[in-house]
Amino acid sequence: MQRRNFIKGGLLASTLSLKSSSSAFAPIEFTPISAEERKMRVTKAQKLMAEKQIQAIILDAGINMNYFTGISWHPSERSMLAIIPVKGDPFFICPAFEEDRFLEMTPAGTKVHTWEEDENPFALTTASLRKMGIQKGQIGIDEFCRFFIFDGLRKSDASFQFVSADPITIPCRIIKSATEIALMQKANDATVKAIQAGIAALSIGCTPRQISQKIAQAHAEQGAMHGFASVTFGVATSFPHGSSRKQILKSGDVVMLDCGCSVGGYESDITRTVVFGEPSAKQKQIWDLEKKAQQAGFEAAKLGAPAENVDFAARKVLIDAGFGPDYKLPGLPHRTGHGIGMSGHEWGNMVKGNKAPLEIGMCFSIEPTIAIPGEFGVRLEDCAYMTADGPKWFSNPSKSISEPF
Repeated sequence: MQRRNFIKGGLLASTLSLKSSSSAFAPIEFTPISAEERKMRVTKAQKLMAEKQIQAIILDAGINMNYFTGISWHPSERSMLAIIPVKGDPFFICPAFEEDRFLEMTPAGTKVHTWEEDENPFALTTASLRKMGIQKGQIGIDEFCRFFIFDGLRKSDASFQFVSADPITIPCRIIKSATEIALMQKANDATVKAIQAGIAALSIGCTPRQISQKIAQAHAEQGAMHGFASVTFGVATSFPHGSSRKQILKSGDVVMLDCGCSVGGYESDITRTVVFGEPSAKQKQIWDLEKKAQQAGFEAAKLGAPAENVDFAARKVLIDAGFGPDYKLPGLPHRTGHGIGMSGHEWGNMVKGNKAPLEIGMCFSIEPTIAIPGEFGVRLEDCAYMTADGPKWFSNPSKSISEPF
């Protein structure tokens, strides 16, 4: 059993092995996205297409294809595309030699048009649209679509106007269903346990890499897909996304652990900041201020209020305490939060200028970092989702500098 000792408000992990206790983790059980829910997503997309006079949307291999069709396909130079027409069933453009492998992943009756190695997949795409009665008009292109695909499509047929599919894909993906939120909850639960394992493994002389490996192992033992574990010590915590400098843990260091995983294709993102040993008065003061700023951001997340209010509220706490203003250091150098779902960072950022109203089903982080160059940084990050009763946390915020969970 691993031991954690708390001394004078600080966290000290002593005489700890970096081996994981697999018996501590129960395997994750979850309900995946159903075929019926994916059909509902397509129906919503088609309704939006009709409203915006877009005749079809074209999705490159990637997250949007997965979201609407359930197909996970590695993007390569051989184009695999999903096409959702404004009316009718989706269909696919597939390399001919990959058809059998592709059909293993799809329900019976899936429509697939294949192209040989010496043929043009983009001409096949536009010809397929024409065969189903779409002769001209706007065709939406997935924001993740690679340029050579977009370029090939527009050169293949001048009758179509290729436009952004964002007005279709973003409204679909930004509002999460109950099943999506449940998957994100599972991912957050797994990351809480993984960070706990990482904190328990802290010891004099250890490196960030050792702790990152511990967190990755804890994610894997629960059956989650490990995403990332950015661990920094001391001065390196003042860099919001870490530092390349060599770091060896010593007593009194601030430790920041920013970690995430995915369950059923949905992401978590949690950051905890602790002190290894006894915290100084300044470390404790900044940690407490960070907690106050995070709570202010949470309280500002009200249904119908603009997303930017979350940033304004959290940032005001820091400005009132003498930090900033705006993105100046010492202070908060980035937005207060980002959207999250199938991607770790999605639309719906908590940032100045985002006046989109918060709606039920939106999910986002609240993480008002305090960075003090040359000294240390503190970030407390938890993700929340909007309900009819306001925001709810996926992970419970830290209680104190010595109680990360």
